[in-house]
Amino acid sequence: MKYLTIREALKKGKGKVSIRGWIYRERSLKDKVFLVIRDSTDIVQCIVKGKLYGKAKELLIESSVKIEGTIRKDKRAPTGYEIDVSKLDVVHKAEKYPITKDQSIEFLADKRHLWIRSRKITSILKIRSTVFGAIHEFFRKKGYFEFQSPIIIPGGAEEGPTLFEVKYYGKKAYLAQTWQLYAEAAMFALERIYTIAPSFRAEKSKTSRHLTEYWHAEVEVAWMELDELIDLAEDMIKFVVKKVLKECKEELKLIGKDLKDLEIVVKKKFPRVTYDDVLKDLAKKGIKVKWGKDLRTVEEEKYMEGKKVPVFVTHYPKDIMAFYKPRDPKRKDVALCFDLLAPGSMGEIIGGSQRDIDIEELKKTLKKLGEKLKDYDYYLDTRRYGSVPHSGYGLGVERLVAWICGLDSIKDAIGFPRTMLRYKP
Repeated sequence: MKYLTIREALKKGKGKVSIRGWIYRERSLKDKVFLVIRDSTDIVQCIVKGKLYGKAKELLIESSVKIEGTIRKDKRAPTGYEIDVSKLDVVHKAEKYPITKDQSIEFLADKRHLWIRSRKITSILKIRSTVFGAIHEFFRKKGYFEFQSPIIIPGGAEEGPTLFEVKYYGKKAYLAQTWQLYAEAAMFALERIYTIAPSFRAEKSKTSRHLTEYWHAEVEVAWMELDELIDLAEDMIKFVVKKVLKECKEELKLIGKDLKDLEIVVKKKFPRVTYDDVLKDLAKKGIKVKWGKDLRTVEEEKYMEGKKVPVFVTHYPKDIMAFYKPRDPKRKDVALCFDLLAPGSMGEIIGGSQRDIDIEELKKTLKKLGEKLKDYDYYLDTRRYGSVPHSGYGLGVERLVAWICGLDSIKDAIGFPRTMLRYKP
């Protein structure tokens, strides 16, 4: 008989079925054994009696098995169906599983290679996969080209202290923080490009929203200005959320996410405010932020209190922005840029801007930051030969996943998180 996934068996609902998977839960009575079997699709309770009783009673959690039997409805079962087992093949008899109830966060992090099998993490990873697929679909439908840039680079695009240094045949190189500088070069050839690739930030941060290695969805577009870029970012977020709602309802329910929180995101327009507006709002709430200071996590959270949809914050002070973000010609002390803040505690999920096309201004800013201009020769060349207005943004995919799922920590939004304190397993 052909093996069905557990979800296929549940949909069949009656008759003979063959499944294979791992023991998720087990409970033995005097005359029968209850085995809850899991695979990547779902779980189902199986009842083993008679001559198979002894074999089933010896099995521990995570033993892998093949099962044949008859499936039928039973409201008492975890997913509403049970399989009366007629054949049980043990593929591998597992040892005593080290993960039990009420384990510490650190223990689960040490055993991540096993904890990844939990229904919660499995559901999150399915949602994550849907998010990745939706981002690709969104840009490809709009005619964007996927472009990949180097991971090993000669210099940074963001703050120097957050660079991971690597040895490169006796020379000093770094892991990429972003594809942006290379993307700007490629944009002159392809005009509309995007990527989803790993980025690395050596930030000395232990917060619930920071990873040292994360996946970065980035876009770069010729001829595009700030307002159009913000429109693109909003459309992308809504497209992704709509896709997750369509394809991952069961996973969202399993992790306890209220679907209404996401449905409103698809329907409502995202507000657009300036950095100055945020400071005024915070002041009314008793939080004073000196103009020119970047918004901290606590301030972003306070501003987003009670808000149901993400908010675009634009025109941050130029002096705290990356070198490639241009001054607003109407107000020189602010940059043509934005951050998209998510409701809850995840804060910024997208950062974007127009790109500075003034080569002298770029040189001046790089020198001020202590950077060597020779490391940026290739980048500055893009401003020497046919420069045009263009814009781009970067989305932290794990932050998006964490916000969609309502996670307390970004660490559960990726299979094997890398942080300041953890680089294994």
